[in-house]
Amino acid sequence: MGQKRAVLVGINYPGTDGELKGCLNDVARMRRCLVDRFGFDEAGIRVLADADPSTPPPTGANIRLELERLVAGARPGDALFFHYSGHGLQLPAETGEDDDTGYDECIVPCDLNLIKDQDFTELVAKVPDGCRFTMVSDSCHSSGLIDKTKEQIGNSTKQNRTQQRREREMKPPPGSGSGTGLCDSLARIVRGVLESLGAGIHCNRRGQHQGSSSSSVQEPADDTEAAKGGSISNRSLPLSTFIQMLKDKTGRHDVGVGSIRTTLFHHFGDEASPKVKRFMKVMVAKLRHDGKEEAEQSYVPTPREAEAAEALAQEQDTHSVEEVYAGPAAAPLRNGVLISGCQTDETSADATTADGMSYGALSNAIQTILAGNGSGKKRGAAAVTNRELVVRVRELLSKQGYTQQPGLYCSDEHARLPFIC
Repeated sequence: MGQKRAVLVGINYPGTDGELKGCLNDVARMRRCLVDRFGFDEAGIRVLADADPSTPPPTGANIRLELERLVAGARPGDALFFHYSGHGLQLPAETGEDDDTGYDECIVPCDLNLIKDQDFTELVAKVPDGCRFTMVSDSCHSSGLIDKTKEQIGNSTKQNRTQQRREREMKPPPGSGSGTGLCDSLARIVRGVLESLGAGIHCNRRGQHQGSSSSSVQEPADDTEAAKGGSISNRSLPLSTFIQMLKDKTGRHDVGVGSIRTTLFHHFGDEASPKVKRFMKVMVAKLRHDGKEEAEQSYVPTPREAEAAEALAQEQDTHSVEEVYAGPAAAPLRNGVLISGCQTDETSADATTADGMSYGALSNAIQTILAGNGSGKKRGAAAVTNRELVVRVRELLSKQGYTQQPGLYCSDEHARLPFIC
C-alpha cells in the first residue's frame, strides 16, 4: 500500500486590504479530515498558514518547495493531496500582442510571489503513473489552475463554453431574464471592469448557513436562515488592490497593469514563478532582436535586469509569446485531479456566520458531503467519487444560495475514483 502525504495552505492576509477570515479554519478542518477519514499520518501532512507561527509562512518559495518535495518522493500507489484556501487572481496579458488573449490564473501566497497555472501543470506532469495528485483550490478563478486536464464538470474550457453558450441561446435557463450569450458576456465584462477598479464584488447569495469552527468539525445546518447577520466576501483580489499591495511589498511605485510580471521578477529573482522567468526571457529576446522598446506595453527592463533575466531564464525552453501564456504543447495530464471552487470567470465565497465562525464555501461543502449531510443519507468518505463529490457540492451550494459553480478537471478514470484515495 502506498503512502499518503499532503500539503495544506491557508492564507488570511491579516492586516492587508485583501484580508480574509475562513482560510485557516478550512485547513484545520481538512487536516483533521485527512487523519480521521482517510487514514493520513500526522507526520505526512505539511501545513503552511499565515498567522500561525507554528508553521512555515506560506510564501511563494515555501509553497513551491513543499509541493516539489511532495511530488519528488512520489511512488506508484501513493496518494498526494494539496488543499489551498486563499485568494485567487487572474493576471492579464502584458505583451501588447494583438493575438494575446491569455490570462494567468494564479494563487496568491502571503508574500505575493504568485504561483501560476502553468507552474501547477508542470508539477502534475512529474507525478508518476499509478500515483494520484488531488488538488482542491478554494479560491477565485480556480478552474484554470491546472491546464491540459479534461474538463469533467464546468464551463471554463473553450469547447465547453461554446457548447454551453449554444445551449443557453436555444433554451434560456430557468429564472434568468435572458438566455443569450450576449447578456452573460456583458455581465462578465461589467464584473471585470468593477474588479479592475477595485470594487470588492461580493458573491451573490440569497442566505447564509451555520458554519464550523477550526477547533471542532460541526455539521452545518441545512437551513440557510440559520446564520442571519453574518457576512460574505470573495476570495478574488481586484487587480488594483493586488497592484497596491505589490507596491507596498516591493517599494516600487511605478507598478502598473503592464509591469506586474517584471516587478515580480525584479523583486523575487530566482524564487519567482518559472512562468515569470519565461516571460522575461521572451521580452528580453524581443527587445534585443527587434530593437523595439514597445515590445512590452509599458515596461522595458533595464540593462541590468535584462542581463539577470537572461541568466535566470536561460534554462526555460520558451520561444514565443504564445508559450508564455498557453505553455508548450504537451499531452493531456494523466495523474492530476483538480476540484475548483468556481469557474475561471467566477469568485469563491469566504463566509462568516453571525456567531463568528468563518470558512470557504467550497471547503465547508466538501466537509458537509464527507460527513454524510449533503444528500440526506449517510455515506462513508471512500464511497464518494470525485465526480459525485463535485455534483453534490454544486447541489448543496445552490441550495444554500451561492452562485459559484465548482469544477472537476481530470481523466475519465479519475472522475470515477474515490476522492483522494
